[in-house]
Amino acid sequence: MATIQHVTDPADPRLADYRDLRDVQLRRHLEAEHGLFLAEGEKVVRRAVEGGHTPRSFLMAPRWLDGLADVLDRSDAPCFVLDERLAEEVTGFHVHRGALASLERQPLPTVDDVLAGARSVLVLEDVVDHTNVGAIFRSGAALGFEAVLLSPRCADPLYRRAVKVAMGAVFALPWTRLPDWHDALPSLSARGFTTVALTLADDAVDVTEAVAGVDRLALVLGGEGHGLSERWQASADRRAVIPMAAGIDSLNVAAASAVACYVAARR
Repeated sequence: MATIQHVTDPADPRLADYRDLRDVQLRRHLEAEHGLFLAEGEKVVRRAVEGGHTPRSFLMAPRWLDGLADVLDRSDAPCFVLDERLAEEVTGFHVHRGALASLERQPLPTVDDVLAGARSVLVLEDVVDHTNVGAIFRSGAALGFEAVLLSPRCADPLYRRAVKVAMGAVFALPWTRLPDWHDALPSLSARGFTTVALTLADDAVDVTEAVAGVDRLALVLGGEGHGLSERWQASADRRAVIPMAAGIDSLNVAAASAVACYVAARR
């Protein structure tokens, strides 16, 4: 059972994992150095623990103790309890979801482990916005995709903002980073996947046509603004586009992923 520890001093060193969460550079340094990540909100905290991540500690307002009682009962980590004004002073923002947890990261699985048994996977190249990464995970999980592969420069799916936007989907979908960016798509083709890249290339066909009849699908999406690299566009098995109207050329990558995942789920 978690040890309940009431805290009254915002400078208490036991709260170091939660301090100044608005500072992105500070968080990246802290999380990389200590191998931790943060989950925010009752549902996300619960899904992180149920996903097999070991809590280092919890931080919450008194009113959230009952809602997470079963999670706390299964953990030996300390639970720091403080009022919401004090929590805001510690974290740097209003903790309106009431509960946070600091959890240990797990070693990343291999690409083969992530792909084992998967029929539909998402492949992201240099999607650097945490909100977009979280939204893509959420769409993929909701629409039946079974795994996610990330290029080395993609944003961290376990960064607090990504976890929050994904509503815990980062714990439901197996994922890992691709060790070989350059030949990632040919490698997937060799494993039996048809790689379909969303792009504005001249030879791109309607995404509905591109995924039709595909058994094992790897849906490939590029970074914000510039889209996919020329290398990935050229090495994909098929190039696809979501038809636009009203003079709009494309959607935000998170919105595009939702549309394409929906189409792919119905193939």
